[in-house]
Amino acid sequence: MAGALGVCVAAFYYALSLRETARNRRIALTNTLLQSFISEEGSRRWIELMNMEWRDFDDFTKKYDSTVNPDNFAKRNAVWNTCDILGYQYMSGQLDLGTLWTIYNKAVPRTWSKFGSIIEEYKKRGELYKHTYEHFEYLAYELSKILKEAEPSFEMSLFFKSDEYYQEFKQRKLPFVSQ
Repeated sequence: MAGALGVCVAAFYYALSLRETARNRRIALTNTLLQSFISEEGSRRWIELMNMEWRDFDDFTKKYDSTVNPDNFAKRNAVWNTCDILGYQYMSGQLDLGTLWTIYNKAVPRTWSKFGSIIEEYKKRGELYKHTYEHFEYLAYELSKILKEAEPSFEMSLFFKSDEYYQEFKQRKLPFVSQ
């Protein structure tokens, strides 16, 4: 009897240990992602991206496309992917909107406002898949709604879809996440 009880306690402890390890890994990943924005280097990268200028998509590709400006592409890709991963973590319940608001309140919406049309045009031309950066867009939308409440003069991005689209998107089952 004592042996069976010992096995049960060990199995329970092992399950708790695995759960805690997974939680700690998520926290470490989140901290790493947060550092990509709030570090000195991350701040410089973001300011550089926000200072980019172009007239239209063709002008953008002549100046900044990965084929002509790989350094800019790497910086852009780092920021866009970070925003997309954070959006995915928010949708999967691993991050709360309050934490994201505290750190990224204007950065993510402003980044989407600046690059949303470029991302959408890449999708139209088949250079990005349909679902690429959709979690980035969703996070920018959610933070923009809060920002609009906090600062009524804030203009929501013209590159957001309808409220109904985002409600349906929110209900979508995320790949690789048990819900």
